[in-house]
Amino acid sequence: MMAESNEATSYWTLAPGHGALRAEVLRAPGPAEALVRTQHSAISKGTELLVYKGLVPSEIAATMRAPFQAGDFPGPVKYGYLSVGVVEQGPAALVGRAVFCLHPHQDRYVVPANALTLIPEGVPSRRATLAGAVETAVNALWDAGPRLGDRVAVVGAGMIGCAVTALLRTFPLQRLQLVDVDPARQQVATSLGVELVDPTDALGDCDVVIHASATSAGLRRSLELLGDEGEVIELSWYGANEVSLPLGSVFHPRRLSVRASQVGEVAASRRARRSRADRLALALDLLHDDAFDALISGSSPFAELPETMQLLADGELPALCHVIDY
Repeated sequence: MMAESNEATSYWTLAPGHGALRAEVLRAPGPAEALVRTQHSAISKGTELLVYKGLVPSEIAATMRAPFQAGDFPGPVKYGYLSVGVVEQGPAALVGRAVFCLHPHQDRYVVPANALTLIPEGVPSRRATLAGAVETAVNALWDAGPRLGDRVAVVGAGMIGCAVTALLRTFPLQRLQLVDVDPARQQVATSLGVELVDPTDALGDCDVVIHASATSAGLRRSLELLGDEGEVIELSWYGANEVSLPLGSVFHPRRLSVRASQVGEVAASRRARRSRADRLALALDLLHDDAFDALISGSSPFAELPETMQLLADGELPALCHVIDY
């Protein structure tokens, strides 16, 4: 689907469970703006499927807005934030450069030039779509603060859990386990050089557990894997789904903790010294590591994005990071 010079095509969730491509007029960039032609975008499966299914709670709809979102939940809404492209018009220092932008799925777009982050030389454009996941993982590890010789488990081998694991595998830990009920995750675990275990076989007495399964069962098991005074860092986004936990048994006597980590703010431990731009630039630099290619599990053409979202929602298309090609 080729756009005319003054047109663009974007993906919209029109109503819960129904998405479509729409044409829109593309304005000319102003003096401090840039025109980007998209090469790839990625589906942030956890959050975007909640949007697609209309499960964003009304009380946090404002907090959930993406930087260049159009429309409102539950729809029609243009949503997404993992876009990689090449600057066609704009400041001379950017023209022809590959950039990452927190923009919805759209083939061409105009944004302020300061909303673009240069992709470092040597980082492939397709891999750069993982920048949002790796940025979330960086923030989580700034929150968690794993220490030399720690015993750590990551519960949930989705895109975020695997991004955290990819970073943790470089830490001087005593033990690192990736925990998931799906044995098909063995391939990505092997690629990362870490041990994949079923929740029933995971080792306890952990100093830190990173939870990213978005299930009550996963969070309960995360608490069970902690040693005394250990901490769960909660990365899951549940939307309107309720979570139940057994906090009446050993939770208080063992002084366990559950702490939220969310990428909307820089982790408190770094907030005085790192900006969001610093954090994103770090994430892109970390993507020089070829191991992150294991997180890209498939791709589809942009023209098929409405059908792809439905397949993901139905569970017929298992995916970690699913890339959209333009």
